[in-house]
Amino acid sequence: MNRPAPGNRSPTGGGTWWGWGWVPEQNRVRVEPAPGPLLLASRLTPAVPPEPVVARPRLLRRLDEGSAGPVTLVAAPAGWGKTTLLASWVRLGGAPPDVEPGAVVPDSGDLSVSSAADPVSAWMSVEAGDDSDRLWAYLAAALRSATGSAGGLEGGPVPDRPPRPDQLEALAATLAAADRPVLLILDDLHRVADPAALTGLEFLLRHAEQRLRLVIGARAGLHLPLHRLRLAGELTEIGPDELAFTDDEVADLLTAHGAALPATAVHRLRERTGGWPAALRIAALAVRGQPDPERWVGQFGGDQPEIAGYLHEEVLATLDPAQQDLLRRTALVDNVCADLAEALTGRADAGQALADLAGTGGLLHREDTRPPWYRCDSLLADLLRADLARLPVDELRELHVRAADWYAGDGRPADALRHALAAGRWDLAGDLFVAHWPELTHYDRDPVYAPAPAPPPAEVIRADPEVALACAAERAYAGDLPAATAHLHAAAGHAPGLPVPRRDRFLRLVAALELTVARLADDRAEVRAAAARLLRTRPAQASPTGAPTGLASSAPTAGGGGAADDLDLRAFTGTALGLVELADGRLPTGRFVRARSAARAAGRARTELVAASRAALLLAVRGELRAAEQAARDALGMPPCRGWSCRLDCGYAYLALAVVALLRDQPEEATTNLALAVAALDVAGGWAGSPDAGDDWLAAASSEPVAVAVAALCRAQLRRDSGDPAAGQRLLVRAREALADRPSAAELTDLLRAAEAQLRAERGDLDSARDLLAGAADDGADPALAVTLAKVQLLAGDAAAAERTRPDWQAPTATDWPLPVRLDAGLLAAVLAERAGDGRRAGRILEQLLDLAGPQGCRRVFTRAEPPVRDLLAAHLDAGTAHFALVGDLVRGAGQSTAGPAAGPRGTLDEPLTERELTILRYLQSILSNVEIASELSLSVNTVKTHVRNIYRKLDATRRREAVRRARELRLL
Repeated sequence: MNRPAPGNRSPTGGGTWWGWGWVPEQNRVRVEPAPGPLLLASRLTPAVPPEPVVARPRLLRRLDEGSAGPVTLVAAPAGWGKTTLLASWVRLGGAPPDVEPGAVVPDSGDLSVSSAADPVSAWMSVEAGDDSDRLWAYLAAALRSATGSAGGLEGGPVPDRPPRPDQLEALAATLAAADRPVLLILDDLHRVADPAALTGLEFLLRHAEQRLRLVIGARAGLHLPLHRLRLAGELTEIGPDELAFTDDEVADLLTAHGAALPATAVHRLRERTGGWPAALRIAALAVRGQPDPERWVGQFGGDQPEIAGYLHEEVLATLDPAQQDLLRRTALVDNVCADLAEALTGRADAGQALADLAGTGGLLHREDTRPPWYRCDSLLADLLRADLARLPVDELRELHVRAADWYAGDGRPADALRHALAAGRWDLAGDLFVAHWPELTHYDRDPVYAPAPAPPPAEVIRADPEVALACAAERAYAGDLPAATAHLHAAAGHAPGLPVPRRDRFLRLVAALELTVARLADDRAEVRAAAARLLRTRPAQASPTGAPTGLASSAPTAGGGGAADDLDLRAFTGTALGLVELADGRLPTGRFVRARSAARAAGRARTELVAASRAALLLAVRGELRAAEQAARDALGMPPCRGWSCRLDCGYAYLALAVVALLRDQPEEATTNLALAVAALDVAGGWAGSPDAGDDWLAAASSEPVAVAVAALCRAQLRRDSGDPAAGQRLLVRAREALADRPSAAELTDLLRAAEAQLRAERGDLDSARDLLAGAADDGADPALAVTLAKVQLLAGDAAAAERTRPDWQAPTATDWPLPVRLDAGLLAAVLAERAGDGRRAGRILEQLLDLAGPQGCRRVFTRAEPPVRDLLAAHLDAGTAHFALVGDLVRGAGQSTAGPAAGPRGTLDEPLTERELTILRYLQSILSNVEIASELSLSVNTVKTHVRNIYRKLDATRRREAVRRARELRLL
């Protein structure tokens, strides 16, 4: 739609102020009298939005783009601002190009001003009870109002009643022949209950040759062929995810209502409401009178009277009783799948009912998992849980028991324990804790909001003190550490009265809980002490074999001793200690690898996920790319099948895949995986290396220093590859500064220093690079620093100093270096040997390096190295190698990476090579004879000889080596 032409509004003329500006009287849709039933003009006029209306240009632009196609559907439940958005768009005539988000946009003139190529528009609001007759009466009026001035349908066949087939065909033909398309905005179209009423509209849509375009606002149950339109690419959909307010839009709305809040409170309000416009408007009106607005926002929920009333009347009242009951019962849990819903409701069709509520109703959000999991909007969940709490006690307890049983059988003991305690099933809670204590610790960064269950009676604790430990574990998982500590102390007092075998097990469980509480409290010294106490309880006859594989088989592990207990202890303590070391900035690769192995053998899936994701990243940094990739993909495959969120764990896995792709010189894949990892690290501004982005960067670095530093290292290299080494350098400086107060992060800091020095040297700043590498030539210096200093010295022209400084890549201790560092040192040795005239030794070194790099696919050290390395690789092809295909690929990759965006052939051929000649040219790099090349390509020897002669002639060469050299100059190889 066109933006109105400026300057046509009379400041003194009549009109209506509605939040965007004055809408003059002459701009309102004028409905001419027509024969037939009396019609309401208000249903053919865009609704006046409630004041004030916040500018949302991103949505107006989406409507502009969508309305160029056949159908645009704005679908969402009640209160998502569908009508407000459509009315704003129609009244403004589209998205003004210069409008700023949050601004009050004035009306700038006559809405009817538009070019002859633009569609003419008409508005129609559908009301409950509209049958076919009533619907077509208003459709006819809307079409006449749209085309009355254009002449396209003037006097044409627009029936006031449901048209006959011949009338439909005539109307479709008339629309198809019209000078301008007709844009019909249909608001609340879901109110049409009779599918047959829309049959004629669907016919027009199919046969009017896209001269009829629909923009529809609806809730659910729309009787149109949406699947066909979606498949044909003819449907633009705008749903709750797009209609939800962003943080900036929430701030604009609050400002427009005179209710300013701090940024943290704005973010909190958006999270609590899910960006739901109706709830935000209610909150904006209510917060103005609050003495402590921030505190009020913290307590804002769906059980507040205004929100509850709106949800009851506008959302729940539209559902049938069975749907309401399903929502209420499944609100007992945070996320629900079909099997869990069936267990809670007893309905065999629960899965389909959930899909319907998520699809057409939009009341549930569907996670992209297999099987699908669903969650309710937080405010609606608050209301449903308040309704749930009013159920009879026995009925509510039965629901908790069902949930506990289902979670226990599905391998989710933390959820099972919470519901067992809520149901007062103390025996079940105690058994769950004893059997599955390694999985009852919280590893996610996101807090768990769970009310404290009623404490067990004193006589229950005396008879079974493990129940008190179960209460402590549940409270620790929910982040309520004081309550967890109180339960733990209460339980510990009963230890002396227990018989010896049970007391040993009980003290082991106490130590495990103490470790959990210390880790969640970030008391690293106590974590190490508690881990030592726990390991001292290892079974005397521990064996590395024999482990349970699931919840049922692992039930006796905490009491029976032996190999199973030993596996649990090693997995649990190894993961806890590894997380502490990661928080210190260390790189405990071996610890996580061993913990992952033990967790897998013990059947502890949650612990395995944590260990696998961290091990994947640390293995990638070490250059063990195959193992890193496998661990990362294993980790990413676990949450969907378990219904877990585990954002942070997935972030580590994606970051590992980014490092793997970077070292394999796959920049697009590295960039994609890095973007997925960044979201889990909760840092955005620092990625550009901007000096303005300090707080977010440092906050992320303080909680996950290793992940953030590795992400910075990865992003810096990608910036360098894209031609912006300065941005990469700034990013590395910030990453080093973030680790300045972590002496344990020396290895990580040295990797950052080496990368930064390399970028400085490549930019020609050799002096600052040397200063940054001070002490790198000393004995015991980090090999990454030493090899970088040697490369800087070589760039400065001092080959002798580089030879003295370079670390020995073949020394016995070199096997412990990260593979990229070792390969870098070896390549430097080969380059120095070639410069010294010892080409034979350089070739031997290069062949050994290829033996190391080939199995891991580690290409970057070759393809992104200095030009002498490419020359070495090219010469190695001529000399012969067991890695012919790999070296050829590396030579081509090195040529592409060093060419830069502006690079091109150094010359052109008068007569270009054919595809077959290019294929044979690639074989000429090898030591294969013409006979062998013919055999490889299934050609005759004479044919190969003919192609070779043509190659020589076109390249102006007389022999094979000269032809290969000339082809490389032309970047044909």
